[in-house]
Amino acid sequence: MAEVDLIIIGAGPAGMSAAAFAARGGLQVLILDEQPHPGGQIYRNVAQNRSKRGFLGQAYAAGTDLVDALDHPHITLLTGATVWRLDKGPQVTWSRGAKSQTTSAAHVLLATGAQERPVPFPGWTLPGVMPAGAAQILMKTAGMLPKDAVLAGSGPLLYLIAAQMIDAGSPPQALVETQTFPQMLSATPHLPRALFGLPTLRKGLSLIAKIRKAAVPRYTAASGFHATTTESGNILFSFRANGRDQRLTCGLLLTHQGVIPGTHITRAAGIEHYWNAAQGAFQPEHDLWGATDQPGLHVAGDGAGIGGAEAAASAGELAGLNILCQSGRLSSDTRNQRAARARAALFRARAIRPFLDAAYPPPTDILAPSDNTIVCRCEEVSAGAIRQAIREGAQGHRQIKTSLRCGMGPCQGRMCDATLRGLLSEGKASQPISPPRARSPIKPIALGELAALSPPQEEPA
Repeated sequence: MAEVDLIIIGAGPAGMSAAAFAARGGLQVLILDEQPHPGGQIYRNVAQNRSKRGFLGQAYAAGTDLVDALDHPHITLLTGATVWRLDKGPQVTWSRGAKSQTTSAAHVLLATGAQERPVPFPGWTLPGVMPAGAAQILMKTAGMLPKDAVLAGSGPLLYLIAAQMIDAGSPPQALVETQTFPQMLSATPHLPRALFGLPTLRKGLSLIAKIRKAAVPRYTAASGFHATTTESGNILFSFRANGRDQRLTCGLLLTHQGVIPGTHITRAAGIEHYWNAAQGAFQPEHDLWGATDQPGLHVAGDGAGIGGAEAAASAGELAGLNILCQSGRLSSDTRNQRAARARAALFRARAIRPFLDAAYPPPTDILAPSDNTIVCRCEEVSAGAIRQAIREGAQGHRQIKTSLRCGMGPCQGRMCDATLRGLLSEGKASQPISPPRARSPIKPIALGELAALSPPQEEPA
């Protein structure tokens, strides 16, 4: 492949925004993304849905401008490309069409986005129980609408999906929400700052109003989730809400407890991470411009800290401007002047996060579920088995992995790391458990690809 100046991993709002600014500044940009079309999770298939699926809303349709900006002679977009290694140089190794290759660039931007937080409870692995975000992906890619569905968990995404289902003529059967009145009350000190993001607050209130107008039942302060299957193949969902035991029968149970940064590639790259207590997750260290402690590596978007689509696009713009400055295409003064709009937009977009983090925290019985709950879906390891291993002296992710294979399946810990951390932290001080080390390949690849690949070139001493 021809030499490029910047490699961007991820074609979500952060990656697309950074690519457009870098390309307009004269850099040759290569974007690598696993999906068949650009847009990331929030704007998935947005260009293909221009004239249809209006129930997804105006905020979703706004992503078309970012996708259209990729039509630039200095941008090469490769979809269906899975990045599985990142070396110093920096050098990116990626797989596409069952073939792997390594590409070097002076700069690499990691814009890999977020993942849904696991929501483990007895029965969460049953057919018909799935993350709410996964159901939204099906709505965007295939037009498949959830029917006879219950939404369970907490966070703004539940309201958005419920409103989209209502607009599509398939309203949810009920919303089962875990947030409590004391939690909402504790979030009120953050409201003055949240007013800087007033349009987002108004949007959230309008979603709740739409749900109420549609007469969708809402259960709050819910806990003790439990799912089983009925003889007819439906889901029997049990929980406790407002001091009473409740049962709902549904065809589909969609769960959500917020999102956390996807950090496998940033950890594998050796970037320093810190614990964000408010969001209950690790995220990579970076400065205002997204620059990390590793030479040539920047981060932007939800993979660098949860902020939402608008914040991601602004952070991508700042990273793109900084990379132009480091490449000698912009002076630092010009960079700073051009960054004023993006910095203001980033501040407004992030202003509401402290309120949301305080109002919709994941409950304790989700962070550290009961013993009979499967934690590692790949290896079918239960919370009880993990607690037993801890009592027998296992400490940290590595020893749990060695003794129980927890985190050694195809997902490489993406679906269990957060829950394992909660179990390891039970009964201990608030000091967070260090994140597990991530190793290459960070995504599964065929052995044939690995064998056929030439080793990365070492930098001269």
